[in-house]
Amino acid sequence: MIKRILSSQSNSITGAAVVLGLASFISRLIGIVRDRLFAHHFGAGDVLDAYYAAFRIPDLVYNLIIVGALSAGFIPIFMKLLVKDKEESWKVTNSIINILGLILVITCGIFFWFTPGLMKLIVPGFDGEKMQMTVTLTRIMFLSPILLGISGIASSVLQSFKNFLIYSLTPIMYNLGIIIGVIFFVPIWGINGLAYGVILGALLHLAIQIPSLYHHGFRYQALFLWKNKYVREIGRLMIPRTLGMAVSQINLLVITILASTLTAGSIAIFNLANNLQFFPIGLIGISFAIAAFPTLAKFVAEDNKQEMINQLSSTIRQILFFIIPLTVAFLLLRAQIVRVVLGSGQFDWNDTILTANTLAFFSISLFAQCLIPLLARAFYALHDTWTPFFVGLVSAGVNVIGVLYFRQLLGVSGLALGFSIAMIVQMSLLWLLLRGKLGTLHESKIIMSLYKISVAGVIMAISVQILKIPLANLVDMTKFWGILTQGFVAGGAGLIIYGFICWILRLEEMHRFFGSLKRRWLKLTNVQGEINRADEI
Repeated sequence: MIKRILSSQSNSITGAAVVLGLASFISRLIGIVRDRLFAHHFGAGDVLDAYYAAFRIPDLVYNLIIVGALSAGFIPIFMKLLVKDKEESWKVTNSIINILGLILVITCGIFFWFTPGLMKLIVPGFDGEKMQMTVTLTRIMFLSPILLGISGIASSVLQSFKNFLIYSLTPIMYNLGIIIGVIFFVPIWGINGLAYGVILGALLHLAIQIPSLYHHGFRYQALFLWKNKYVREIGRLMIPRTLGMAVSQINLLVITILASTLTAGSIAIFNLANNLQFFPIGLIGISFAIAAFPTLAKFVAEDNKQEMINQLSSTIRQILFFIIPLTVAFLLLRAQIVRVVLGSGQFDWNDTILTANTLAFFSISLFAQCLIPLLARAFYALHDTWTPFFVGLVSAGVNVIGVLYFRQLLGVSGLALGFSIAMIVQMSLLWLLLRGKLGTLHESKIIMSLYKISVAGVIMAISVQILKIPLANLVDMTKFWGILTQGFVAGGAGLIIYGFICWILRLEEMHRFFGSLKRRWLKLTNVQGEINRADEI
C-alpha cells in the first residue's frame, strides 16, 4: 500500500486534476481554518498587516529564484533526460538543488541584513512598533524560501513522474504548520510564533516528499555542475521566467505599498479576500495547469502539435465548466462566505463588508486567473518563456495604473478591481499570442461549450438570488448557523441546478468529469480489494 502511494501516477489530465483538485480543496479548507484563526485572534488590524507584509520579501526571493527555474526550465529538461540518460537526470537534479540552495542562502542572508531599510520602502505607511514587528517577522521568515526552494525541486521531480498525489499534499502540510504556529507557538513566543509556524510549514512541505523522491531513485550528491549543458539550459530558460515572476511580485509590492497608506487593516483585508478568491483558482486553475504541463511538454517533445492543441482546448473547456458556477457563487454569496469563514472574535461587521466588497472585485477575473497558468505553461512547453514575460510586463503596467486610479474611488476594494482588470488583459494577450503560435485553439468548440455553460450559469444565478430572500426570513441572520444555512442551501441548490442544466444540454465537459471520477473510484476500489485480500492472508 505504501509503495503504491509513493509511486502513484495519473495517466490523464482530468484524472490528475481531480487528485490535485481534491487535495487543493482539503488544503483550502485548512487554509480557511487558518484564516479564521487569524481573524478571530487578531482581526483586520496591525498584527495581520505586519504578518502579510512580512511575506513580501521572502516570497519575492522564492518566486524569483525557485518558481522561475522550475516551472519554466526544470521539468521539460528533466523529462527529456529521463528518456535519454536517467543517471544524468539525477546528477542535474542534485546540481540544481545545491546551486539554487547556495544562491538562496546567500540571497536571504543579504536581505536579512538590509531588512529594516527595505521594509521602509515596501510599507511606508507603517511606523513605530508596527514597523518593528514587520521587520522581525520578515527576518524569521527568511528561512522559509530556503526550505521551500529545495522542496520545490522535489515537487518538480514528482510532477515529472506524474506522481501528483504526494505533491498535492504539500500545501496541506504547509498550512498545518502555520496553524500549529497560531495555536501553540504564539502563546509561547508571542507574535513571532506566527513566523515560526511558517518555518514549520515549509519544513513539513519538504519532509512529506522525501520518501517518494527516494523511491523514484533520487540519491543526494554534493554536485555543483556549473558548466553542465543541461544545468545551463535550465538557467537559460529560467531568465525570462524569473523576470516574469519579478513583474508579478512587483504587482504585489505596489499593492502592499498603496495598501499600507490606507486605513489600518487594509493589507489584511486585501490578503484575506485574496486568499478566499484563490480557493477556486487553486482548486481549478492551478490543478489543471499542473496536471496538463507534463502532457503538453511530452507532445512538444514528440512534435505532435495537433494533439497538444486538442489537449489544450479540452483543458480550457474543462476549466470554464468548473469556474463559471464558482464565480456566480462568489459574486452572489460573497457576504455569506466572508462572514462564515472569517466572522469571529475581533473580525467585526465592518471588516466583513470591506472584505466582501474586495472579494467581489476579485471574482470578476476568476476565469482569467484560472486560465493564465495553463496558457503560460503552454508557452513553456514550447520552450518559449519570453512571451509570458512580455505579456506580464504589460499586465503589470495595467495593474499599476488601475490600482492607483481605483484606490482613490474605492479604497482597498479598488486595489482588487485594478488587479482583476490587469488579469483579464493578461489572459487575453496570452490567448491571442498562443493562437498565433499554434494556429488555433479550437475556439468554435470552446464557444459552443461556453454558450451552454453560460446558459446554465445564468439560470443558477437567478435561482440563487431567488432562494436567498425566503431563506433569510426562515433563519436567524444574526447567527453563524443562520448565515451558513442560507449560503449553503442557496449555493448548493444553485450548483445542483447548474449541473442539471449542463446535463440536459449534454455538455461534454460534464460527462468527461464524471467519467474520470468513475475511473478513479474503480481504481480505488481495486486498491481496497487488494488491501482486504492482504489482510485475509
